[in-house]
Amino acid sequence: MLDLEFSDKIKITKSNGESIELDQSRVHIRENEKGLMGVSYVAPVFEAMDLEKFFGDVITSENLMMDIGGTGDFQVSFRGIVEGRGKEFPQNWDHRIILLQEPKFLDPRVNLPISWSSRLVTPEERFG
Repeated sequence: MLDLEFSDKIKITKSNGESIELDQSRVHIRENEKGLMGVSYVAPVFEAMDLEKFFGDVITSENLMMDIGGTGDFQVSFRGIVEGRGKEFPQNWDHRIILLQEPKFLDPRVNLPISWSSRLVTPEERFG
């Protein structure tokens, strides 16, 4: 029988080795069919400030490593961080959404989401 122990943290690591850990109990992850993930994080204001500071020098499309619960690192591409809206949170709490994308859903030539069709259509095919 396997004796696996999982962490209650989500760890995001920059290429320089700097990392931040998020408490899974305050994280909600959604992913669409194109691999874009919204990592919703509700935390005390000081933790949200640490999050902003961590991502402050990360450029869009920069590759990061992500480890959910100690299950192993996988690569993601940073897309941005936005302020969450909607629900009312207790005083001194904040909501941030980190946007990440799995590289397998990106066109490596331009690092943009792959569209549903990448084949060029000739005028004859298009207009009959």
